[in-house]
Amino acid sequence: MILRILLVNTDGAMSYEPPNPPTDLPDSVVDTLDDYSPDLLRNVASYAEELAEYREREARLDEKANQSEVEERPDDLPNDVPSKATITIKEINSNRYYYWQWREGDRVKSKYKGPVNSDE
Repeated sequence: MILRILLVNTDGAMSYEPPNPPTDLPDSVVDTLDDYSPDLLRNVASYAEELAEYREREARLDEKANQSEVEERPDDLPNDVPSKATITIKEINSNRYYYWQWREGDRVKSKYKGPVNSDE
């Protein structure tokens, strides 16, 4: 006796009708895709998915960079000192001083902040 098993795919059951395109998809795109072969459609789908992920990642990175610039700016940072500046300590004539320091092109710029407290 031969036993036959019929497998039915209920999750993604294939229809004999063509799919309906999303309503927000431009007609020109729908018309173009209608002319493509199944292999080319799969390539387009793969590319579109990768492109969407790339653009979402770029948007997240831009948003994170904008938030970082706002969040990282110390309260005591003067307006003419960029937010990327760091505090350094310089010793001059046996006295220590804080300076804001940052790079502009090939040059390192500095701006006086104040004396280093001997308690620190």
